[in-house]
Amino acid sequence: MQYITPSFRLTAAVAVVAILAGCASPIHRAPVEERASTTQAQRLPPGAENAGKPGYYTIKPSDTLIRIGLETGQSWRDIAAWNNIENPNRIEVGQVIRIVPPVGEAAATSAASAGGMASAKPVTTARIEARPVDGKAASAPAASAASVAASSSSSAAAASAPETKPDVKSGDEPAWIWPANGPTIAQFEEGKRKGLVIGGKAGDPVVAAGDGRVVYAGSGLRGYGNLIIIKHSGDYLTAYAHNQTLLVKEDQAVRKGQKIAEMGATDADRVQLHFEIRKQGKPIDPARQLPSR
Repeated sequence: MQYITPSFRLTAAVAVVAILAGCASPIHRAPVEERASTTQAQRLPPGAENAGKPGYYTIKPSDTLIRIGLETGQSWRDIAAWNNIENPNRIEVGQVIRIVPPVGEAAATSAASAGGMASAKPVTTARIEARPVDGKAASAPAASAASVAASSSSSAAAASAPETKPDVKSGDEPAWIWPANGPTIAQFEEGKRKGLVIGGKAGDPVVAAGDGRVVYAGSGLRGYGNLIIIKHSGDYLTAYAHNQTLLVKEDQAVRKGQKIAEMGATDADRVQLHFEIRKQGKPIDPARQLPSR
């Protein structure tokens, strides 16, 4: 039997401890920290590089594209298109989105908002129906140069008449009408109530306050019930909330006075119409815009 000396045993024990200590020591910490930094950078919300820039909006808790559109005076569908958002329900807090059209689309968007007739077939207006039907207008190019020169001033005046918008006041403000016939039961309050509350009975007609295009019709905005939002010329929106029945669809052109809904009490404690006028997304007092009655 071979004898193992105490010194050899001590040397072996020290070697084992050294090996275990070497295995327990941390190795390559820098790449782990680098990977953590990379992961953190990848978690930044989409569009974060545009935060704070003009024309962009940072999404807050409880935001939806519909609410953002109402607050910024835009169609939620346009906002989705400008930001390549395929599913409007998949947005996240901190995400930064464009709320103004890209430069190349600004003119087209402006045309679409001017009465809402660009993306939907235009509804024939009274002034368009007033064109001559006896063929005299078509024979005008055959007239002599002298006749055209003699009547240049009157022709210019006549030509300018069809361009006048009958539904617009001076200053490019729409000539609104009341959206319902009931009594006003609550007034606009800055910072508290964003519109008028008009009373009535279930089923009473709700009409468009001006010419425009429907940019939202549904019940996806909490607190508004069955809601219609119409975009008008001059950066104006109108909103009609708590309806019982909606009679128009998104992207539909509507005319002033057209019945668009029936009054109801959805998401409200009584039958009412909550009516808002917004300019560039900011609520303004409808009582100062509507005619006296």
